[in-house]
Amino acid sequence: MTTTLDAVHPVAYDGDAVILLDQRLLPGREEYLRCRTAADVAAGIRDMVVRGAPAIGITAAYGIALAARRAPDDAAGFTTAVEDAARIIGASRPTAVNLHWAIARMMGRFLALAGAGADANAIRAAFDTEARGIHDEDVAMNRAIGRHGAALIPNGATVLTHCNAGALATGGYGTALGVIRGAREAGKSVRVIACETRPYLQGARLTAWELVRDGFDVTLITDNAAGALMAKGLVTCCVVGADRITANGDTANKIGTYTHAVLAARHGIPFYVAAPSSTLDLTLPDGSCIPIEERSADEVLYLQGHRVAAEGVKVINPSFDVTPWSLIAAIVTERGVHRPGPQGYGFTRQA
Repeated sequence: MTTTLDAVHPVAYDGDAVILLDQRLLPGREEYLRCRTAADVAAGIRDMVVRGAPAIGITAAYGIALAARRAPDDAAGFTTAVEDAARIIGASRPTAVNLHWAIARMMGRFLALAGAGADANAIRAAFDTEARGIHDEDVAMNRAIGRHGAALIPNGATVLTHCNAGALATGGYGTALGVIRGAREAGKSVRVIACETRPYLQGARLTAWELVRDGFDVTLITDNAAGALMAKGLVTCCVVGADRITANGDTANKIGTYTHAVLAARHGIPFYVAAPSSTLDLTLPDGSCIPIEERSADEVLYLQGHRVAAEGVKVINPSFDVTPWSLIAAIVTERGVHRPGPQGYGFTRQA
């Protein structure tokens, strides 16, 4: 079965602009923003026009390619423009490792070409090819994740997912939703429970939107209803995405993920993480080292422009939490299904 979300592109590039589907407006309106500078691209990432670790990485790569298109031809000016773009885009959000992975890959390509004496036009062409390659590779990895992860989903399962790890969060198809799509493409009947994902409502606005468009049986719940549904035996398994996975398998994902993992463990429900290998950060031994983004208090104080809390109240608004490896039954990458050992996952470059 072909999914309709193949026709939805959260990020694209035409050489003149990085084009972003404005996910802040979904599900009400489908509008696209044309980002014409590296600063525009950084703002699109920071302001969550585009979100989801793989999609952020793809956007960053296209942003550097765009900056090279607009850079002067002389070597010094070209280098300054590219390095400035990498710095500006790299500072947009701290937690998703794909952002920095994509920038490092683009800058590695730049250093190799510049060191070999390539001129500005040759580097521009190589940047375009590299960025599009990152995009194409992500879609291929997601489909492989879907094929591997499908084996974890029983026929007739009800899968709980948190936040949005679908086509909108990636180059296409999705990671957590890729597993769900892969199960259906394998001929299995799958129902989905989508948590609303406060405070930004990615589950309500985005995941439900994707799955309804794809014809899934999807039920939306408040985040704090998950435990009650698990206690009633209404959840078969949980599948979520990831923004950063450390060498031992500790996983940063949208705030609330850890809560669901604890509840799943309490009720004997397997909790799975799906992510491409580009989300692995082998420089970090465990989750205590992951930087956690703290976002604006207004995301909690206001809902669709209306204040919902008392004046003067304080807010703590971390965008992510860390689920320890011991609560994760398996991590699915494009290379297969990984299970933990006694000391964790022990990911290496080959994982």
